[in-house]
Amino acid sequence: MKEYLIYHMIALSIGYLADLVIGDPHGMPHPIRLIGRLIGALERLLHKSCDPKKELLAGSILWILITVMTVIITGVIFASAYICDIRLGVAVEAILTFTILAAGSLCRETMKVHDALPDLADARKALSMIVGRDTNVLDEAGIIRAAVETVAENTSDGVLAPLLYTAIGGPVLGMLYKAVNTMDSMLGYHNERYEYFGRCAARADDVFNFIPARLSALFMIASAWVLRIFTKEYDAACAYRIWRRDRMKHKSPNSAQTESVCAGALAVRLGGNATYGGIPVKKPTIGDPVKEIERSDICRAIRLMFATEGIFVLLILAAFAALTWCNS
Repeated sequence: MKEYLIYHMIALSIGYLADLVIGDPHGMPHPIRLIGRLIGALERLLHKSCDPKKELLAGSILWILITVMTVIITGVIFASAYICDIRLGVAVEAILTFTILAAGSLCRETMKVHDALPDLADARKALSMIVGRDTNVLDEAGIIRAAVETVAENTSDGVLAPLLYTAIGGPVLGMLYKAVNTMDSMLGYHNERYEYFGRCAARADDVFNFIPARLSALFMIASAWVLRIFTKEYDAACAYRIWRRDRMKHKSPNSAQTESVCAGALAVRLGGNATYGGIPVKKPTIGDPVKEIERSDICRAIRLMFATEGIFVLLILAAFAALTWCNS
């Protein structure tokens, strides 16, 4: 037990640092992309009925197949590597952890939006790579707001939640979470095609993210307090106040948790109506417009994300060190 905790701690640290430094190289085969292709293939195979009950059943079958295959394949790779050689096991676990985390790639993709501004055409194109809404109708403020919202929401979905699951259950549980999250991002829409077929994926993602989203919000508030020591650009007290007030202002029980903290920390208003596939969708606003949102708020949101992740990693490593000491 003690030895594995040490190996797990080393692999987690390497994976975390690799994500910060490298991100996701576009030419590299990526397990999450493979999971996405598998989801698409199974959808084409199973999504053939217009009957709501049959669609619910087919969507549930897809969810079960994807999760079972993800756990089995990851578990076999993970266990085989450690059985062959401890060093190989650590290396494989570190690589899998690296592919599970997304802070580095999220930073790079969001900064493409930041760097493209004030050219609206280029900024809209860069933004369309990371959001599901229609970007061609957004002005500069709308583009910035969407980028900040993406960073805020993914501080939980793409950073702390997979980190938490990977810390608890290694890359097997971490990859399971990523499969659940990927199914939601591909199938969990409220529209004619996915209202029933994607319901299982959407509900499962809500369950998997329920605790991580709230932990992420609390750690983000703590990070705002830490950043406040170095710069007055963050308002931790406002972050806490807006979180208490606006954390449930979303159809999802989880999405507004970190968005509300980010809105308060940056003293801006997020949310509001958006357009998806040409269809206007009414959405509540989150936060108060203490100041007008500006291009530099994208960088502030990214710094808040990294600070939140860093504090969380330090706490995880401290917990592992304590467990190792207790087992010595």
